Amino acid sequence: MKEKEKTKDLLIEELQEMHKKITDLEKVKVMYNQLEKELQQSYEKLQKFIEGTAHIIMKVVEIRDPYSTGHQQRVSKLATAIAREMKLPQDKIEGVRLASLVHDVGKVNLPTEIVSKPSKLVEVEFNLLKNHPRVGYDILKKVNFPWPIAEIVFQHYEKIDGSGYPRGLKGDEILIEAKILGVANVVEAMSSYKSYRPAHSINESLAEISKNKNILFDPEVVDACLRLFKEKGFKFK
Repeated sequence: MKEKEKTKDLLIEELQEMHKKITDLEKVKVMYNQLEKELQQSYEKLQKFIEGTAHIIMKVVEIRDPYSTGHQQRVSKLATAIAREMKLPQDKIEGVRLASLVHDVGKVNLPTEIVSKPSKLVEVEFNLLKNHPRVGYDILKKVNFPWPIAEIVFQHYEKIDGSGYPRGLKGDEILIEAKILGVANVVEAMSSYKSYRPAHSINESLAEISKNKNILFDPEVVDACLRLFKEKGFKFK
């Protein structure tokens, strides 16, 4: 009889202990859910701050250069689509999108008469313009983005054969995000009206990147861009 009572007491103790553990687990779950909610809210606030910062930078560039109004947004739209077409991780896609929105920020350092000159730049002026990726890098590196935005902007005029600027990087020395931005920038710029020339057609712009595939531009990036326009109906507007 005593053995039975002892066994019964042990079972009760075990059940009570299990109940306590379950209660503790439920408390942990509640705390975890609350923490997850707070982290999500913090992330959303950070995203809004980053987005706001990017749009302020973009607007500053457009004020300095009225002819570029909408350029960075259109480049960002195409670059983001290329990154998705290449099936890059979502984190890299977001980096491409934001870097594209601010890629011309270095132009704020240029004299207005160069930025909005209604004719083609002479060599001295073009050499000044070629420094804007470096200036953009110097500005953006001070912003604590969770992506390598400053470096992407620094590299977006580099070419895979080493003929680009400002550092003459080549091949795998260039970030994939910068390669994508470079191609999107060329296609958008060629197909847009400039003060010194009419807009080229999309077909002419695509022919330019096709001609320079594997020479100036990464072949996978070019192929993804071509698919978007020729097979998937991509449009800037």
